[in-house]
Amino acid sequence: MEIFESINPWEGEVSISSIWIFLLMTMTTIINLPLAVYYTFVLEEKYGFNKQTARFFIVDKIKAFVLNQVIVLPMSALTIVIVKYGGDLFFVWLWMVIGIFMLILLTIYPSYIAPLFDKYTPLPEAQLYVVEGSKRSAHSNAYFYGLFKSKRIVLFDTLLKNPDSGGCKNDEILAVLSHELGHWSHGHIIKNLIIMQVNLFFIFAAFSFLFKFSPLYQAVGFPVGVEPVLVGLMVVMQYVMMPYNALLSFILTCLSRKFEFQADEFAMKLGRAEPLKRALIQLNKDNLGFPIYDTLYSMWHHSHPPLLERIAALKPKKD
Repeated sequence: MEIFESINPWEGEVSISSIWIFLLMTMTTIINLPLAVYYTFVLEEKYGFNKQTARFFIVDKIKAFVLNQVIVLPMSALTIVIVKYGGDLFFVWLWMVIGIFMLILLTIYPSYIAPLFDKYTPLPEAQLYVVEGSKRSAHSNAYFYGLFKSKRIVLFDTLLKNPDSGGCKNDEILAVLSHELGHWSHGHIIKNLIIMQVNLFFIFAAFSFLFKFSPLYQAVGFPVGVEPVLVGLMVVMQYVMMPYNALLSFILTCLSRKFEFQADEFAMKLGRAEPLKRALIQLNKDNLGFPIYDTLYSMWHHSHPPLLERIAALKPKKD
């Protein structure tokens, strides 16, 4: 660690930290690669889900790696500059800048980022798209995402195939679409965005109280006086705030489950309860899902309620 003793804590920190982030992300990608290969070409292959070729898999990983670098490196450099020159209220400016950056990403993601990985085909006269998910997996799904004019409901092409070979019938697809419209109607994306921004502000505020605490850096091997911004931020987020993160994860899981029940209820009010039940059963079958879980385990781990809970909730309520 003698090399750090001659380094000015701020001198060249942006460039040094950028190199560190690049190497860290590269090492993480390399370490995770064997697990990704095993999951895709062994486990998914074993149960008939994998549709990726080796070339498709490699190109996909390269795209994801480059995109992550393009997004993370500028944000990291910007974070260092704001912390260095932002004064006592740097956490407010950091929250505003990163928040705006994230809003821009969420807005442009449907039109410019998602198509880098999958082909999206718009259906006539609607913000409804079909994604060519069959090129990577036989799993079926549907989801709603985007902000402002970039809002989209996306159906997997595997969901639309002949019901005799998996997939759903027309009335079941309409029921799934009604469920996604339920997310739209209840403003679930906006609510999640607000929660994300409040959480981000709290994290940066906590960091502002701790980032000059020398033992924080000494605990991970840095000598006295060397306090890299990104290292401090990562230590605070991943270790100091670990109990908070665990509690927040549980709360968000419970909230996600509530949102799913609300979307199901929206579809039920549109008269789609029965086809939605059949669609959920078909999706569970196509994805080889298990319908029964321990209640406490499911509450902690599953952002979507188990099949039987959702079917039970779709039954007409007795007066």
